[in-house]
Amino acid sequence: MFNRLFGKPKQETNAVTTLDKLNETLEMLEKKEKVLLKKAAAEVEKAKEFTRGKNKRAAIQCLKRKRLYEQQIEQLGNFQLRIHDQMIMLEGAKATTETVDALRTGAAAMKAMQKATNIDDVDKTMDEINEQTENMKQIQEALSTPIGAAADFDEDELEAELEELEGAELEEQLLQPATTAPAAPVQVPAGKKPVPQKRTAEEEELANLQAEMAL
Repeated sequence: MFNRLFGKPKQETNAVTTLDKLNETLEMLEKKEKVLLKKAAAEVEKAKEFTRGKNKRAAIQCLKRKRLYEQQIEQLGNFQLRIHDQMIMLEGAKATTETVDALRTGAAAMKAMQKATNIDDVDKTMDEINEQTENMKQIQEALSTPIGAAADFDEDELEAELEELEGAELEEQLLQPATTAPAAPVQVPAGKKPVPQKRTAEEEELANLQAEMAL
């Protein structure tokens, strides 16, 4: 975080600067190599011309210069290889340094978080939560407990009274008279009027009694 706010560390800045310098040197060597290749090719053409002109001595001098150019080209190639090797090693070291720095920053952040969340504080917080939960249960139980006249009622007595009421209700249902089934209709042949049946003396007396009770 501090690196982002106040810039890159000095070590990382030096690595970037060194890589830039190596790239510049590599480009310069490549340019020189191209020039030497052109010069060597030119000496070969000169040697051919001197050979055609039967000037053997001059042709040999051209070939000697070509060999010198080739030696320089080979040397430049070795230089470029060394620079490439150095750049690869430096980039690897830079990546390693950045990785270590990131891990160090993560470890510091983890340490700070652990310091902010001390185990004793966590235990204390959990104890407070448990205590508050228990207090809330006690408050709910207190609110659900009957008070006043309702608190004096005996649950056993109320259940006994309820059983007596249920027994009385059952007894009343058993004492009620059973309903008589309606008499089956008398089949009367077609064309004949039903003949009214005569009542017995008991049926006549019962009918008179029901009429009096209805009054």
